[in-house]
Amino acid sequence: MTNVETKKIHAAEEVEEFSEEKLNEQRLIRREKLKKLQDMGRNPFLIEEWIVDAHSMNIKNNYEAYEGKTVTCAGRIMANRHMGKASFIDIQDKMGRIQCYIRQDVITPEEYEVFVTYDIGDIVGVVGNVFTTKHGEVSIKISQITLLTKSLQVLPNKFQGLKDLDIRYRQRYVDLIMNPEVRETFITRASIIKEIRRYLEEEKGFLEVDTPILTTIAGGANARPFETHHNTLDIDMKLRISNELYLKRLIVGGLDRVYEMGKMFRNEGMDRNHNPEFTSMELYQAYGNMEDMIDITENVIAAAAMKVNGTTVIEYQGKQFDVKPPWARITMQDAVKKWVGVDFDEVQTDEQAREVAKKYKLENAKTISRGLVIAALFEEYCEKHLEGPIFVIGHPVEISPLSKRDPLDPRITRRFEAYINCWEVANAFSELNDPIDQYQRFKEQQAQLDDGSDEEAHPMDEDFVNALEVGMPPTGGLGIGIDRVIILITNSPSIRDIILFPTMKPL
Repeated sequence: MTNVETKKIHAAEEVEEFSEEKLNEQRLIRREKLKKLQDMGRNPFLIEEWIVDAHSMNIKNNYEAYEGKTVTCAGRIMANRHMGKASFIDIQDKMGRIQCYIRQDVITPEEYEVFVTYDIGDIVGVVGNVFTTKHGEVSIKISQITLLTKSLQVLPNKFQGLKDLDIRYRQRYVDLIMNPEVRETFITRASIIKEIRRYLEEEKGFLEVDTPILTTIAGGANARPFETHHNTLDIDMKLRISNELYLKRLIVGGLDRVYEMGKMFRNEGMDRNHNPEFTSMELYQAYGNMEDMIDITENVIAAAAMKVNGTTVIEYQGKQFDVKPPWARITMQDAVKKWVGVDFDEVQTDEQAREVAKKYKLENAKTISRGLVIAALFEEYCEKHLEGPIFVIGHPVEISPLSKRDPLDPRITRRFEAYINCWEVANAFSELNDPIDQYQRFKEQQAQLDDGSDEEAHPMDEDFVNALEVGMPPTGGLGIGIDRVIILITNSPSIRDIILFPTMKPL
């Protein structure tokens, strides 16, 4: 390392140290200001309520209705401009910002002297008349201002804002204050979820239900669960990886159309599309099938996009996806033929498939089955081509332990996965309701768990088999990755941008 490089590093360290020292000084000053206010009998933290009757954007967007009228607002000070005996401040509420004008002779010199000690970040309540400045800006001429909360921290520089992604995710409360577009993303998220619920309940007649998050058997998917222990019952428990098996129990019980939207938990890797806890929606429709689930998938995602963006065309990171029904379809076997070049109409036996597995250097090539070879080649070579929106159908039975077999080819199932932007956004079946077949598939999966060949295999669930023996009608089932749909519709780069508090490693 050269002397110049060393000097640069030391200089950077000194700047950082000085900045932290200065920041600590500002924090100390704010605490001293709070102490003075408390000594004056003006402790803001003793105030319990401030009744708000107007918000920033309502006033701006409906100026004619508010002009000259007295309003009561509240918000966080985001800018201040003191000019002797008059000042301007910008306050930010849940809708946006509005300028406020304050004169010493209106609120009294004593009150004005207290007011000028307020800092950026403080939360105030204001009362005043709505007017327009000579520059044409809708503002509030304040007759009363009250400090409701003293901010003891220092907000990021107003010109640079809060840009560091790690800090933004860790301190989402600051991110929401400094970046209005972030707030809009989460408001949009809420609108998407509301529209999905509306579609399912009002147009399709589904009932929203709640099922257990803590379980003794983490079933309904192939994934590693988080494990915990219940002290009173002295039993090991798991956080759910899916709510499928409980929802199917409700179908057995006669609740013909049920859905649940909530958190799932999978102890797996993290990347731009995966967070250990995520929001999923699953629904089950008695007397329905895979085709019904295709219809719901197409229409609910199209409805959500239309609700928040006014179009079924999703603009995502320079790409366009029109989710207007109907979507394209392709079988998994045809996808492998198209993008890998292997025609499984000519590979009919496990032995022949193992030769293909050896050629493509798949794991367990000597013992793998034909269906697993198709699935492995699809995952490795085909998913990256599925820009979509498109349904992939015809999944091998080996990777679909909860799905009905196709009556025309019992080696595959009546299942689909929906893809947009090469991401799986939905998964659905004509649900398996044969308890004998289900028990055998669970038994095979449990054997893989026991011998360690697949730590994500589905465990045996004898109570669920018992429920199927009671009798479950023909049923269509669907799971939609809500977070991925929201990422796409809001044009967000990462799942962390649409989860308020994503999982982070502690500092």
